[in-house]
Amino acid sequence: MKKIMRMIAFALAGSLPAMAQTTESHMDRIEVCKQNYRTLFGGEALTGQGTDPEMMDILQKFIFGEVFQTGNLTLKQREMITCITLATMQTLPQLKAHAEAALNVGVTPEELREVMYLTAPFIGFPKMLNAVGTVNEVFKERGISLPIEKQGTVTENNRHETGKTIQNRLYPGGIASVMEGLPADMGKHVERFLTDYFFGEIYSRGALDLQTRELLGYCVLTTLEAESQLHSHYHGNINVGNTPETLTAAVIQCLPYIGFPAAIKALHIIKQEYGQPVSTGNKLVRLSKITVDPAQIDAYNAFLKEEIEASMRLEPGVLTLYATAEKEAPHQVTILEIYADQTAYESHLKTPHFQKYKQGTLSMVKELELIDVEPLIPDLKNK
Repeated sequence: MKKIMRMIAFALAGSLPAMAQTTESHMDRIEVCKQNYRTLFGGEALTGQGTDPEMMDILQKFIFGEVFQTGNLTLKQREMITCITLATMQTLPQLKAHAEAALNVGVTPEELREVMYLTAPFIGFPKMLNAVGTVNEVFKERGISLPIEKQGTVTENNRHETGKTIQNRLYPGGIASVMEGLPADMGKHVERFLTDYFFGEIYSRGALDLQTRELLGYCVLTTLEAESQLHSHYHGNINVGNTPETLTAAVIQCLPYIGFPAAIKALHIIKQEYGQPVSTGNKLVRLSKITVDPAQIDAYNAFLKEEIEASMRLEPGVLTLYATAEKEAPHQVTILEIYADQTAYESHLKTPHFQKYKQGTLSMVKELELIDVEPLIPDLKNK
């Protein structure tokens, strides 16, 4: 397998613009393979050249012509999944090739670095640093300045509360019952590490949203064949908005790199969990109708943008914050707000980013009307 994996690292051409994934039903796998390969690597597939042309023919047509057509994932998602899978496996030459491909299809340097950082809680710091070093080589070759812009969002004072908010929303109860009974009650330390470090310092970082982090985390666990964690992280993914179909496609994207046994194990767990009821609580849906001082609309919009981006990134209980302004009256703002439940809403009001928005816009908001509404199709999901 290692010999086959090494074959994926090719000499790459320069950056290409990101293109939409080609999945038209009328195209056979050879056409799709060639288009996807050209978009990803800037070179030609199925050339019949090299020391092992037969195996390369099988490999390229299967990965880029078949697997890349399975499920509704973008090329950007596929390359992030591939990169984190290769980083987990520590197949660094292939990781370097796919880091190049990821940048070619629109993954930003900040996002790619966060994909590497995300591996640390799963595989440990040494292997994470190996992966970061490999990606940094690509950055240097591309003329991308290092270090990349910081993405941390927590402080020593709030890392615990931030981690607890994320953890409790994704995994109510955490791992307390699993850690009970360890000698000298040291399980409490492990619980705290999980909350403060894993969820507080890693999951709260910028560049990648929580939905993407959970999806990529599932791919790491699939690669590691971490069966018990795959069960719990299935529900974490559902709770944060990933669908069973997306999870299935992500595991299949891992398949050519990890092999059938590990992929089938993860797919079997999805099959077991699929269709089981997931408690979503009583969603709180509200329209906030706001009249802003027209002279201060730009400053208000800046506060609003910062608050919404932080809420969607850091609070799993905030399901939707969608702000609009009337075309002929941009100072008339309406925000569709959807929260997982009343508790999530009350927690949202206490966050530092909401308080900053609230205090910063006090003099700007001339009128505020909060209208509680009922969804007519409560189970309808966003695409």
